[in-house]
Amino acid sequence: MSEKIYPNFGILLVDDETAWLDSLSLALERTAGITNTLLCSDSRQVMKILAETKVGLVILDLTMPHLSGQAILKMISEQYPEIIVIVISGINQIETAVNCIKLGAFEYFVKTDDIDRLITGITHAIRIIDIQAENLEIRDRLLSDSLEHPEAFSGIITANKTMRSVFQYIESIASSMQPILITGESGVGKELIARAVHRLSGCIGPMVSINVAGLDDSIFADTLFGHLKGAYTGADTSRNGLVEEASQGILFLDEIGDLSIQSQVKLLRILSDGEYFPIGSDKPKRSRARFVLATNQDLPSKIAAGQFRKDLYYRIQIHNVHIPPLRKRKEDIGPLLEYFLDKTADDLGKKTITAPKELASLLETYSFPGNVRELISMIFDAVTRHKSGVLSMDSFIAAIGKQDASSMTGACTEYENENIFSGLNALPTTECATKMLIDEALQRAKGNQSLAARMLGVSQSAINKRLKRADKSE
Repeated sequence: MSEKIYPNFGILLVDDETAWLDSLSLALERTAGITNTLLCSDSRQVMKILAETKVGLVILDLTMPHLSGQAILKMISEQYPEIIVIVISGINQIETAVNCIKLGAFEYFVKTDDIDRLITGITHAIRIIDIQAENLEIRDRLLSDSLEHPEAFSGIITANKTMRSVFQYIESIASSMQPILITGESGVGKELIARAVHRLSGCIGPMVSINVAGLDDSIFADTLFGHLKGAYTGADTSRNGLVEEASQGILFLDEIGDLSIQSQVKLLRILSDGEYFPIGSDKPKRSRARFVLATNQDLPSKIAAGQFRKDLYYRIQIHNVHIPPLRKRKEDIGPLLEYFLDKTADDLGKKTITAPKELASLLETYSFPGNVRELISMIFDAVTRHKSGVLSMDSFIAAIGKQDASSMTGACTEYENENIFSGLNALPTTECATKMLIDEALQRAKGNQSLAARMLGVSQSAINKRLKRADKSE
């Protein structure tokens, strides 16, 4: 399996000392996994290389024969302003450093500095270039309203415009090496989104998934990072962790809002430095996995409560994909119902099942606290009970009925907090308000009086009486 080139743009190292070039190139690969480097020991060739090659970052020595680093920096700033330049000098002179920054240098380092400082500066520059490119990609995709790879989302049934925007965003960020945080309520399909990211990412490794909820710190570390033989009692053999299994692929961590603070520290280290220690080892290993994380929790609230680290949150929410709940994309209920009825019937070896036309309208009146997962469970129960003819709505009505009391309480509380009549100059009569309420319920229920009655918490006969009274008054 061939190694993936990182980053997806070239990094040009310019220095007349070939030994320094070789040393820095090797350090970048071993320490930061940076493999897309070009070496140039003749400053006169720099502009030719930039004209012929996709370069995003130049590491430039200041003191060289033929053309000086400052002269090259000036030319790059004028001709290729989008390219980031980091200057390296053999001498530490504040005046020279300030002049380089004025000419457009991103950063200035002295060769005698710790090599780790230089590598940190380079990885920071790469991150900025990636984010800038992703922002441009996002803008272009949203403006064009197009999907280049709709097949990547074939497993996600939707007709919702917000979900289409989510897909466009995912296409824009899928190839980035930065973490992706997927948020949304339980059952909305966060793992399906993670799989779409994997298909679009270009990663040649697998996607490895784990739900980290309930893992204590030691189990979390062993599961992700592995251990050496003899690291603890019972460790009879060495074992690779999931980070190693997901090498050059994606590691999907679900329910990260439930991680302990100790585990959060370990996760932050590998996300920030790209390094981790297998249990029992004092030698760090470099992660070759990309991280996609998911949670159904409100992380800012957990930060305020001292239950989630703020620095980890800022690190993982560079790319934040939020999946709306099913109640906010009700146009998806019909297609989902049709798809999962066919799939469930096929899985259970039953003939094609016809659903009553009122079923989708009924389901659209329900809030679905369990989202798509709850809908699938309802469909499975109904299909399991089905014998012949048109599918019965009884099991759906029973499932929805269990939530009616709490739903009605929640609705009343919502209107108590914000009275819809409070801003009116003149209040409607009871008769007029009732008629408007029934008309709205019937419109949402697509004319089905039984469903409209369920929405309003009254009997169907009550609606019938009101409608007959209105007809007579007209």
